Amino acid sequence: MIGERSRGTGCGLNRDRSLSEIRKPLRLTPIGIVLMPLALACVITGVAVLAISLNNRLTIVAHAPLLTATILVYSAILILLGRSAIANVRELEALGLTDQLTHLPNRRALHEDVERLAASGEEVALALIDLDSFKQVNDHYGHALGDQLIERCARMLVEACGSEARCYRLGGDEFAAVLGGKVAGTILEGMCRTLLERLATPVAVAGRHISVGASIGLARSTAEHPIPSSELLRRSDVAMYMSKRGGKMRCTWFNESFDRRRERVREIEDEIRTGIAAGEFALAYQPLVDAEDGRIVAVEALLRWNRGERAPLGPNVFIPVAEDSGLINPLGLWVLRQAVCDAGRWDDITLSVNISAAQLRNPEFPIKLGEVLEETGFPPHRLELEVTETCLVLDPVVAERTLDVIRSFGVRIALDDFGTGYASIGFLRRFRFEKLKLDRSLIEIAGADEGSRAMMLSSIALARALNMGVTAEGVETEEQAELVRLAGCDQIQGWLYYRALPAAEIDRLIAEQHAGQAGEAAA
Repeated sequence: MIGERSRGTGCGLNRDRSLSEIRKPLRLTPIGIVLMPLALACVITGVAVLAISLNNRLTIVAHAPLLTATILVYSAILILLGRSAIANVRELEALGLTDQLTHLPNRRALHEDVERLAASGEEVALALIDLDSFKQVNDHYGHALGDQLIERCARMLVEACGSEARCYRLGGDEFAAVLGGKVAGTILEGMCRTLLERLATPVAVAGRHISVGASIGLARSTAEHPIPSSELLRRSDVAMYMSKRGGKMRCTWFNESFDRRRERVREIEDEIRTGIAAGEFALAYQPLVDAEDGRIVAVEALLRWNRGERAPLGPNVFIPVAEDSGLINPLGLWVLRQAVCDAGRWDDITLSVNISAAQLRNPEFPIKLGEVLEETGFPPHRLELEVTETCLVLDPVVAERTLDVIRSFGVRIALDDFGTGYASIGFLRRFRFEKLKLDRSLIEIAGADEGSRAMMLSSIALARALNMGVTAEGVETEEQAELVRLAGCDQIQGWLYYRALPAAEIDRLIAEQHAGQAGEAAA
């Protein structure tokens, strides 16, 4: 494998050899290299003198030749051990430039090769390849199988690059490929797309078929705009991050705007952290009504950020930043605690709270949820956690385990935004949702498109067959409300009935509803 790579452009180096091919020399310290020849020379000389002394027919006539012989023996041994020391140095150099697991060149070798290729004045292209979902493989199957997967992916990368580009393992689940020459970027991108095509099929490892993808970032250095190797690697890393943000399993070339966007993300992250400490976040609640009589039967907690004089930011902007930074955990816990405290005043009204994929993957989340329920005394059967399909497909095993723990508390689970993904019947049966929420996009087009209407009707029929409740989201017109009502939805949510309101307004609406019900009972 490594031997093939030595034919790559400008990279035919001795360190391409496998470590198993390197001769294992005698290892000595510098002091040992001096003292060992001296000791051997003394022993040899001593043995010779002893042999002469024991032999009556031999005698030492002059000491000078014996001293000369001793010096020659010492010099010969010193030369032999010097060769061993040189071999030691070469082996250490090879070890310092080679990854132990895959025998691919490492990060240090990459920097040396990029600088060497750039000195030729030709275009140098660098691809950074990061495996998707590799952590889950380690968590589920263990590190031994994870190491085998790394080795298999390394071979796939080398096969995709052939003899033209040189491949590297930078550490963990990160790989890289470098190519120099005319149109190097175009050729390297084609190699990366070949790798993605191969990774689209589960990888066979130790009798298992493991699904693992890759996100790839590309950057180039040209003679007109030379870039140091460290900057080239940074740019490819930024581009790789954008590939992950864009949906994974894709190649993305670095663009100057990425740096500006990344800087803005860092600013938002700092502002979120400050906002949590300063109490800038607040909750609004959008009521869900009964499809038959229009009574408020549930409320969904929606996060808002009061940014004062700063430009407003919607949840669609700051929630992804919070998820990527890990701030969603303290922020989500605050939302949960505040929501159950507010909803404790609303009698039998169900409270819906959205949870993110990051929260679902956090093993501490069910523990924190249990603590909040115990501390506040909120009835678990009145709490409904909404998850999206994306939350579940990222790590279905962990998600299923977490949802089972949450259900053991008596909390219900709803699948949000149904109709925007690819949830199958098996998917719905596996996770056993208590409620299905039809996405607004499905509701909007169902009124004008026969195919979409049939999809909506079949979704409702499927939910009924699996004993799920059904809520229609984003209802804004009477026609849409009548359509979903006739289709069999239990609850309706949308601006036709209520927008998101502060907790005090929900207090008033619930009080009015109770007063109306009391009046009807008295009549």
